[in-house]
Amino acid sequence: MATRKPAPKDRPSYRCAECGWTTVKWLGRCGECQAWGTIEAFGGAPAVRTTAAGRVTTAAQRIGDVDGRQATARSTGVPELDRVLGGGLVPGAVVLVAGEPGVGKSTLLLDVAAKASSAQSPTLYITAEESASQVRLRADRIGALADHLFLAAETDLSAVLGHLDDVKPALLVLDSVQTVASPEIDGAPGGMAQIREVAGALIRASKERGMSTLLVGHVTKDGAIAGPRLLEHLVDVVLSFEGDRHARLRLIRGIKNRYGATDEVGCFELHDEGIVGLADPSGLFLTRRDEPVPGTCLTVTLEGRRPLVAEVQALTVDTQIPSPRRTTSGLETSRVSMMLAVLEQRGRIKAIGKQDIYTATVGGVKLSEPAADLAVALALASAAIDTPLPQNLVAIGEVGLAGEVRRVTGVQRRLSEAHRLGFTHALVPPDPGKIPAGMKVIEVADISDALRALPQRASRP
Repeated sequence: MATRKPAPKDRPSYRCAECGWTTVKWLGRCGECQAWGTIEAFGGAPAVRTTAAGRVTTAAQRIGDVDGRQATARSTGVPELDRVLGGGLVPGAVVLVAGEPGVGKSTLLLDVAAKASSAQSPTLYITAEESASQVRLRADRIGALADHLFLAAETDLSAVLGHLDDVKPALLVLDSVQTVASPEIDGAPGGMAQIREVAGALIRASKERGMSTLLVGHVTKDGAIAGPRLLEHLVDVVLSFEGDRHARLRLIRGIKNRYGATDEVGCFELHDEGIVGLADPSGLFLTRRDEPVPGTCLTVTLEGRRPLVAEVQALTVDTQIPSPRRTTSGLETSRVSMMLAVLEQRGRIKAIGKQDIYTATVGGVKLSEPAADLAVALALASAAIDTPLPQNLVAIGEVGLAGEVRRVTGVQRRLSEAHRLGFTHALVPPDPGKIPAGMKVIEVADISDALRALPQRASRP
């Protein structure tokens, strides 16, 4: 007699112990989080359900009748952060701030929590990675003590929600979302299931209460935000906090912003007393000298929509080894190698290929856009022939392999920033547009035209 096949309701189902993903058959690897050996049987197969129409909670309105004043941004007290957010924090908005360890996320957000607090708008700071006394020490150091700033050390989601009922804050800061867990969800803190539950609960609380929320997020070793990509989709704003821990400069970039543009950048300076915004950060990237030095050239880079004057330095040294060294700091090695090839082939500077080459930027700024090509090429040429460029000169333009100087975006904004800082001469691609009054602009079509800015073209002996 044939055996009876198990009914669908008797058939076991399988679930990933790490992220909660379900499947009707056992697999060695989870199809969601790609973890091995985490699939376990947990009961019958999930029944197919349909959702019937229910009672609506809020009647639909014409879009013109919706009150937009409820979404008016409120300043955080930190102008550089307001610039990136598009004016400030919108009530009910959830902002994810991610960055590498030690970059200054907790220091900045503690300063924001203190400045944004008031009698009408208290702030709640939840620390899940440090004790309350440790956060208090940091607050003493940076001057972030405020009467209406409340502090709690919690790692349980239910306790965090309980603090929201007690304090009723207008701003919540959670440091960090990867270290808070819900007891009702299986898995360790930081797992995909836990991050989804914690983020979902806090987003619901923010929307219901009209409370702004700042979530601190970890990053992976590749620099990507840790956890499921769903987290970035759920929140309203994603900010990336960047900076070299050996330099003072810190940058906040907007990756996603439902309330503003994503091409704004905030500049900060990290020091012993905390972190402060820099309305004019160009001074960090320049070296003031009485006399010009060979191997230096200034350019204007765009960080988002913000022009910044930066200095490129180059040094060439005679070598006895068959393979000369090529060392870069703050510049892309591939772009520097291209400029060396262009100078040797198109600029007729032959000796440069047989020397050790060292190139760097000043102040920890990283130049990755092609608009810095012309400044890199001129700095290398100046170092190779040991002749300084004229003072008060900036170079802007992309250099192609054929030696041509190509146009770049935002030339007028770059020239206006250079003129504001006192630079009087500029090398730019053809057709730069409107030129600031009192500034002499020289249009260069190729690298040969640009090299004529050097007082001497002869190579070093």
